[in-house]
Amino acid sequence: MAAADLWLTGSGTEMQLARIRAIAIISTLAIIGITLAVITLNRDTQSEAPVAKSCPAGWVPVDDTLPDSESQVKINVYNATNTADLARNVAADFTNRKFKVEKTGNEKKAQPDIVAELRYGPKTVGAAQLLKAYFLNDVEPVFDIKRENDTIDVIIGGQFKQLATPTEMRQAVAALGRPELPEGTCAEKP
Repeated sequence: MAAADLWLTGSGTEMQLARIRAIAIISTLAIIGITLAVITLNRDTQSEAPVAKSCPAGWVPVDDTLPDSESQVKINVYNATNTADLARNVAADFTNRKFKVEKTGNEKKAQPDIVAELRYGPKTVGAAQLLKAYFLNDVEPVFDIKRENDTIDVIIGGQFKQLATPTEMRQAVAALGRPELPEGTCAEKP
């Protein structure tokens, strides 16, 4: 074997020692990594937000979970202005955003001084929070503790201009955070 070949490959004993050192170092690092992972998982102190196991006597459990998508939210859209076809046009906007629009129509009482009013019950507290974001939280929430259906009435008022863009809506959802529970209710997973 030429001297140049020995320099490039080293002697057999030197190469064996180098391999053994490399295997020892890699094995040690792997053991340290596994140990740290096990310690981290066992000492994890993160927890879910506290949720009541059951409501106190006389309180009503509500679903305050934000829906995973708009397609899980059922709404009725009513026009409380003199603008023709406003409910139908807003309903079309909501449909384009994947909401399930069940009814449209005119509200009996005019609401010229509001952007919108949301009427909802215990089953739709989380869904109402999502709808608030589409109006940038400029809504009048009307919670009916006795309402038993899972549909939200959206009343469009005289100050309404347009629904929030998807980006504005996501920012509003982040700013709003978790829904505030109405008086006499407690959060309970359905």
